[in-house]
Amino acid sequence: MPNGARARPNKANTRPDHNGTQRAQFESNKRKIFATQEVCGICGQRVDFNIKWPDPMSPCIDHIIPVSRGGHPSDLGNLQLAHFCCNRQKSDKLVAVQDVGGAPEVISNRVLPLTFDWKSL
Repeated sequence: MPNGARARPNKANTRPDHNGTQRAQFESNKRKIFATQEVCGICGQRVDFNIKWPDPMSPCIDHIIPVSRGGHPSDLGNLQLAHFCCNRQKSDKLVAVQDVGGAPEVISNRVLPLTFDWKSL
């Protein structure tokens, strides 16, 4: 690289569920989810496990609360089945909703209507 510039580390390689301490637990929980779930947690449609990546409808694992927003990288309660394209649309978004007391509360997509338009955020 010119002028002594350092290469920027690949973000995926710095996440503990991709290449680190949480990787084995993430893979174990991924197998559990693939064996027990069949509906996308984001759009609510059935996921076809015969479709393989990089097809947009291929199955993948979504972090309900994104790791970049403080979600646990391998906790089974923070993982759900999703279509690859749905997961990409959701990205690292969270939604603020009004609580009964009137204070905004940040929630994940797990309690949102399945027709929520993640692209609008």
